[in-house]
This record gives sequence, structure tokens and C-alpha cells, in this order.
Amino acid sequence: MVPRRLHRVAAVNKALVLAPVWVWLAVLLAAPLAIVLAISVATTADSVPPFALGLSLESFRTVLTDPYYRDALILSLRVAFVSTLLCLSLGYPMALGLARAPERWRDPLLLALMLPFWTGFLMRLNAWIGLLADDGWLAGIASWLAGEPIHLLYTDAALYLGMVYTYLPFMVLPLFASLSRLDPLLQEAAADLGAPPWVRLVRVTLPLSLPGVAAGSVLVFVPAVGEYVIPELLGGPGVQLAGRVLWGEFFSNRDWPMASALAVVLLVLLLVLPAGLRLGAARLTRS
Repeated sequence: MVPRRLHRVAAVNKALVLAPVWVWLAVLLAAPLAIVLAISVATTADSVPPFALGLSLESFRTVLTDPYYRDALILSLRVAFVSTLLCLSLGYPMALGLARAPERWRDPLLLALMLPFWTGFLMRLNAWIGLLADDGWLAGIASWLAGEPIHLLYTDAALYLGMVYTYLPFMVLPLFASLSRLDPLLQEAAADLGAPPWVRLVRVTLPLSLPGVAAGSVLVFVPAVGEYVIPELLGGPGVQLAGRVLWGEFFSNRDWPMASALAVVLLVLLLVLPAGLRLGAARLTRS
């Protein structure tokens, strides 16, 4: 009887502890999502706000069939995927170097990695605009090497440069956390068995760091899909990603149902793709 009573008390205490968390999630996650879902099935109206509640799937049909919205979603996924691959290619060696650096150098190196975040995001992007402009340093060096004028600003190269520059720390930090926990005895055992360095990296280090790879990829991919500022400032008017289309529908066209439907479709994609990535990484780790 007493253990059962203690179990009920423990359950009540657990519920009380978790109650603020559930309230927080309900207010800041579930309620906004419900509002967006309600607007996505509404109809456009000449009123304030510019929609009338109802149950219409016309906005979803348009998002899924109209080439303008479909191409924006596909382009957003492609840019996010390429940006994630670039961040992974650059971030893995950086994280491995941080993990294997002497203890006294780790904190200064991590500080150098995070130092750009101490400056305003827009100021840093404006600095890149100056560097990539036709009269900027990088464009001047590229033109000198090519022997002809090179235009860098408002190109795909500038867009990916801004994406990698912004999101690279989000890839490095989870990778560093995963790599720093690896047992160095595993590397020594592989070396004693005659495995060269590249074999130890591919067969030992990389499989054990897949959870960090998955976490870093999600942290980069998810915000990159809905990025608005970087394409707006560095990508030029031709780069119509989902974030820019959402902005236009909300603030220029005032078509809130269409923008909400696009946001819901984007949310579904962001839930399905990272979940598949994490599931695949978990299966590879178990195998």
C-alpha cells in the first residue's frame, strides 16, 4: 500500500514539474501552429485581417501545383542540401582538429569559432556585400586571377558563401561534442592492427560520429530551408526561395492563406526529411 502511494506521489510531482514545460509548448508552439493551420484553410477576403475563416484546400492545391511555389520549395531544399553538404565538408575537419587539439588550445579555438556571433548578423552580411561587390577585395582578387572582370555579388556563389559562413558553427559544435567523447583507445587499437590513418578515419571515427553528423545536419538544414535574409542580401532578385515567397505573400500580396499553406507544406517537409536523416544515421550506427 505504501509503495503504491509513493508511486502516486512521485507521479504527481513529476506532472507538476513538467506542467510549466507543457504550458510553454502549448502557448509558444501548439497555439501558433494551430493559428497557421486555421489561416491556411481560410479564404482571402478584403478585410482586416485579410482572410475569412472556413475550410478551403484551394491554397494547398495552388502551392502543390503552381510552378512558382513548387519551384520555390524545390530550390529551398536544394540550397539547404548543398549548404549542409558544404558545412559538413568544412566543419568535419575543423571539429576533428578541435577534438584532437591540446587541452589548452581548445577554449581559444572554440572562442575563435564563436567570435563572429558577437557581431550583429546584418552587419556581417553587409561586410560580405562590400567584399563581394565589383569594387571589393574578393571580386578584385578573382578578376586579377581570371584576367577578366568577375562578378560575385548576387550570384549563387555569394549565396552559398553567406549560407556556409552563417551556419558553419552550427555544424562544427555538434560534431566537436561527438568527436570529443570518442575513446582514443579505439584509434590506438585500430593502429595496432595495422590500419592506416585514413582507414581509421573512415572505419572507426566516422561511424562513431554519425550522431553528431545527423545533429549538425539538422541544425543547418532546417533554418537554411526557410532562410530569407541571406538570399535577399546576397542572392539577388532571381533567387526565389520559400522564405522570400512567404514574405511576399504576407506583406506584399497580403494573401495570408496562401502564405500559411506554404508554411505548413514547408513544415511538413522539415519534419519528414530530418526525421529520415536521423533514422538512417541511427541504423548505420547500430550496424
